[in-house]
Amino acid sequence: MEIPNPPYFSCHSESCAHLLQTSLKSRDPLKGKSIHAQMVKLGLTFSVYLMNNLMNLYAKTGFLLDAHDLFNEMPVKTTFSWNTILSGYAKQGKLEKAHQVFDFIPVRDSVSWTTIIVGYNQMGRFEDAIKIFVDMVKDKVLPTQFTLTNVLASCAATGSRGIGKKVHSFVVKLGLHACVPVANSLLNMYAKTGDLKMAKVVFDRMKLRNTSSWNAMISLHMNCGRVDLALAQFELLSERDIVSWNSMIAGCNQHGFDNKALQFFSSMLKDTSLKPDRFSLASALSACANLEKLSFGKQIHGYIVRTMFDASGAVGNALISMYAKSGGVEIARRIIEQSGISDLDVIAFTALLDGYVKLGDITPARQIFNSLKDPDVVAWTAMIVGYVQNGLNNDAIEVFKTMVSEGPRPNSFTLAAMLSASSSVTSLNHGKQIHASAIRSGEALSPSVGNALTTMYAKAGSINGARKVFNLLRQNRDTVSWTSMIMALAQHGLGEEAIELFEQMLALGIKPDHITYVGVLSACTHGGLVEQGRSYFDLMKNVHKIDPTLSHYACMVDLFGRAGLLQEAYKFVENMPTEPDVIAWGSLLSSCKVYKNVDLAKVAAERLLLIEPNNSGAYSALANVYSSCGKWDDAAKIRKLMKARGVKKEQGLSWVQIQNKTHVFGVEDGLHPQKDEIYKMMDKIWKEIKKMGFAPDTESVLHDLEVEVKDQILRYHSEKLAIAFGIISTPENTTLRIMKNLRVCNDCHNAIKFISELVDREIIVRDATRFHHFKDGSCSCKDYW
Repeated sequence: MEIPNPPYFSCHSESCAHLLQTSLKSRDPLKGKSIHAQMVKLGLTFSVYLMNNLMNLYAKTGFLLDAHDLFNEMPVKTTFSWNTILSGYAKQGKLEKAHQVFDFIPVRDSVSWTTIIVGYNQMGRFEDAIKIFVDMVKDKVLPTQFTLTNVLASCAATGSRGIGKKVHSFVVKLGLHACVPVANSLLNMYAKTGDLKMAKVVFDRMKLRNTSSWNAMISLHMNCGRVDLALAQFELLSERDIVSWNSMIAGCNQHGFDNKALQFFSSMLKDTSLKPDRFSLASALSACANLEKLSFGKQIHGYIVRTMFDASGAVGNALISMYAKSGGVEIARRIIEQSGISDLDVIAFTALLDGYVKLGDITPARQIFNSLKDPDVVAWTAMIVGYVQNGLNNDAIEVFKTMVSEGPRPNSFTLAAMLSASSSVTSLNHGKQIHASAIRSGEALSPSVGNALTTMYAKAGSINGARKVFNLLRQNRDTVSWTSMIMALAQHGLGEEAIELFEQMLALGIKPDHITYVGVLSACTHGGLVEQGRSYFDLMKNVHKIDPTLSHYACMVDLFGRAGLLQEAYKFVENMPTEPDVIAWGSLLSSCKVYKNVDLAKVAAERLLLIEPNNSGAYSALANVYSSCGKWDDAAKIRKLMKARGVKKEQGLSWVQIQNKTHVFGVEDGLHPQKDEIYKMMDKIWKEIKKMGFAPDTESVLHDLEVEVKDQILRYHSEKLAIAFGIISTPENTTLRIMKNLRVCNDCHNAIKFISELVDREIIVRDATRFHHFKDGSCSCKDYW
């Protein structure tokens, strides 16, 4: 378009306005500048109407500085002038500048208020948008349809249902409840804030509904876990768009209906002309990953390649997760190397980690982690969790130390993972350091960290530390919190306290899960509470409708066996609806050893060895039963059979941490650099406790040896050596914490009671089944273990 020369150019402002509006439609600011030049020549710059049109052209075509300069030159400004410059800044996301303009507007109309609200809403500053809306109402300016839809979107994003309801009243007052966009915004607000009842009321009252209305209800039902209701709404929807299909695909995937998700994905491709977007593809790939459907996942990958779909972000991560979880971990790694994905998320990274771990090789996962540019807290946490889940706790601790010194601030998930690592290595000091970090970061009272702290303190032998954390969690306790504390009390032999806590949990209406009941039944087992155990087992099945697992059955076998009810324990195992596992038969075998029941021990050992032929514990336990009954020849035959089959007995080891260093001891250990001092201390202790009335239990030595030899063997058991070392290495009155990989023997248990009284210390021993707190000559287990 050429600007006519002055002789042919109409000076009427409408003509110039028409030319400006034509330039705006073509989005050509250069034509606008030509018109601007002609306006200056013709003296038309004093027309507010023309200047507003020109300023609007500059603002909407990206020449905001020119628009603002023009605005500043205008001698007379209307509200439209102010709103134009305000809109320009708001649309470019320059909200601070927009707010400055907003504050100077002499007379704000509904457009002014709506413009700034829309700006804040679109930039994700939802609370500011809501605050301005409240000010708008106070200023007695009536909101428009656009004001209401945007403020309702902000309410939905922030979960501000209370304000959303007040906005609803404005909708009714202004008669806009029949307006489909407004009604959809109300529907979305109630759906996002979890008010299913009001969402349904709004939906049912809508005389006109579009696809967005139906999509909102489908999404709401999915968010509430009602896949059946979402499906019913979907079936009623005649015109389905990509959002409708994505809601069904993603919803089914998120709620564990992965096969259904893939059926919807296939139907969308087959029965419609719609093309999947990143949400469809990511959800479908996630479903393939969960089902380990490598073939289906490869077909989706083929579609991505053929259509040259952008595989970054969520789609790329889902693709990597699918391959990693479905046995194609090397393909996943090649995708990373070829595409240079740098935004690997925790799900994809963890999937890769798990994939390599299944192959027995975590090194490539660490290499991938090391190749990440500026890994975020999620990536660091994934690496730590990977090490923890695979028993590499020291590696996890090293990564955490590096993270603290060089990486991002740990979050609650990082801290929970590290507390799990500390629990596994039973490092109370390290656990306390993590606790201090959690307090500094304000995460100590979050359920995930608090629950992990409870478990850490319990596993490190500090039941009082576990109690303190649990008490501080009073306002944030969930089922896991109660379960963690019940398990802790059970492990420490405080069965009655564990049961009391369980009863409190039930009284508060908190539903126990299957793990809670493992803790409760364990508490009954360690406390010899047979009748309570029977009662809780029935309660679990009949009231809480929890199907017993092998863990629950093993607890019941252990409960009966420890109480000497061996025949009842055997009948319980035989009547189990599922095939008994190694733990169930092992529990029965251990009880047979305690009560010297040779015949039943043979049955239990034979059944156990059918499941796990190289289980050294079964051979040892049976040999020990024979030995305890004086059947030395039979015991020798079992040990000979072990040797012939190449089964090695697990060595009894005890360890103690002194100044963050772990010292490990075996029976009659002569490898420790301070062995002379340790043996000297143990000889002294042995003499002193004998004077106090201690008599060695020579029956604990299950070999046909002279009494003097048995006495010497007993004196240098691993836990006794660990205690002697602890005494010479720590100040007086220091609590000693000893760990043992096997069940503590009768002699050691009795001796440690005397030692605790002799040295006036608390000695906490964690063996293979529980904690023993020795103090003032007695044990917390009350000699029932």
